Amino acid sequence: MATTTPQQAADPRQEGAARPDAAPAVPSPSEAAKTRKKEKKDKKKTGPKRPGARGWPGRGGGASLLVQAADEYRGTSVQVCGLWPFAVGVGAPMVGVPVGRNLQTGATTCCDPISWFQRANLISNPSAFVLGLPGLGKSTIVRRMALGLAGYGVQPLVLGDLKPDYVDLIEALGGQVITLGRGRGHLNVLDPGQAHAAARRLTGKARAQVMADAHGRRLTMVSSLLTIMRSAPPTDREETILDRALSVLDERHDGVPVLADLLKVIQEAPDEVRHVALDRGSIDRYREITEHLEATLIGLTGGGRLGEIFSAPTSNPMKLDRPVVFDVSSIDDSETDLQAAVLLACWSNGFGSVSVSHALADAGLEPRRHYFVVLDELWRALRAGRGLVDRVDALTRLNRQRGVGMAMVSHTMSDLMALPSEEDRAKAKGFVERSGMVVCGGLPEAEMGMLNSAVRLSRAEQRMLSSWQDPPAWDAAAGREAAPPGRGKFLIKVGGRPGIGVRVALTKAESSINDTNKLWHESSRIGSDDAPQE
Repeated sequence: MATTTPQQAADPRQEGAARPDAAPAVPSPSEAAKTRKKEKKDKKKTGPKRPGARGWPGRGGGASLLVQAADEYRGTSVQVCGLWPFAVGVGAPMVGVPVGRNLQTGATTCCDPISWFQRANLISNPSAFVLGLPGLGKSTIVRRMALGLAGYGVQPLVLGDLKPDYVDLIEALGGQVITLGRGRGHLNVLDPGQAHAAARRLTGKARAQVMADAHGRRLTMVSSLLTIMRSAPPTDREETILDRALSVLDERHDGVPVLADLLKVIQEAPDEVRHVALDRGSIDRYREITEHLEATLIGLTGGGRLGEIFSAPTSNPMKLDRPVVFDVSSIDDSETDLQAAVLLACWSNGFGSVSVSHALADAGLEPRRHYFVVLDELWRALRAGRGLVDRVDALTRLNRQRGVGMAMVSHTMSDLMALPSEEDRAKAKGFVERSGMVVCGGLPEAEMGMLNSAVRLSRAEQRMLSSWQDPPAWDAAAGREAAPPGRGKFLIKVGGRPGIGVRVALTKAESSINDTNKLWHESSRIGSDDAPQE
């Protein structure tokens, strides 16, 4: 048996011995994978040498779970040209009244139904429907739109302020405040308003159209008052008698007639009226036919449920060249018939004046004026009486042709669905469906199904609206409630597009005209030491 000495084993020249200049052995793939795995494991044990993008990981490291977005600022292309390529465009259009800041980016958000319809062609109908629970700022965002549009030359018209929420705004704009109520003012429904003055300036077909519109508007208003008084519409024969009696009244009366003058014409039984009444030559038959009509007109001229608001000449005629608000806040909510009648009269007067303004502008006699009509607390108006739903329905379908933008304000979809008849509920839902934009504030979860049937909302948008209606936290340090989380926050929806979240922040100049809690500024003095002693 052969043996090997140590010298032989160390001799590199021996067969099979490793040479110093020989290339190192290449590890197999499995061995390389094991090596990389071991190195990675060792690195994990020792920890990273520098923090990651969110900070040092691990317990006590202080890593952030959410990386806050950088602040964004807006500037013109001249101001920020040196910052390229870091300047980017915003998602919301910069057209219209600046209503607030985007909840996601902090960028300024501009929005109003007239600018988005006329200037940007973003919506097909110059109208907005605003929904939200009380106290979250629905009227505030509408006032912001009205204030901004006034700066663009659009005249705000508040045709029936039931709270009031818009009187201070209109006064600040130098507009006209028309106060109506028991003992507070009169509105003559037979007053053609500016139509007679406009007719004297117009000629030919334009003049005839203005007078025909005024006649039809007065007839519709008298019929509406009869409907409210009777809780039923007048018959076809009675409407024909009223139409002919108004024509006779215009021919015989000098000046502006009132309802008492119309009643007198019917009682005098002129041949023109008797002819359409089909009395067959019998005055007794005529008295019998017109008895019910006379009784209702007497109720309108002598007080009763509707008071004397419509029985005297108009105390404060509406003007065409300035913002206007009809202050009807003195009418109690329990007087639903009177509220309905006054609101119808305000709408008739307002839209009649708008028609006259456009007729004069078409003839080149007056500058073209656009109007922003506000129908706040719409749910109260719709429930006030029959005929109001149809009236609003007609207005929402013809506002483009009338040259007006419109903002309708209500609390929830449930308010619209609480109308007595199925026909009225379907029409009320159509107000939301046909609106060019829908502005939603905080709403309860139960509203999402009805709202989603009119305007499509994603689940994230529904959760956001529901979170905005939560009650505020109790601020124990201040001893009072903090502001609700959804106050001033709104979601602007246009069709099926993603909504634009915006937060409305009031400027110092707007604070006084947006204060709707004036009666709570002074504490009650009952039981205090300062109370007057008897």
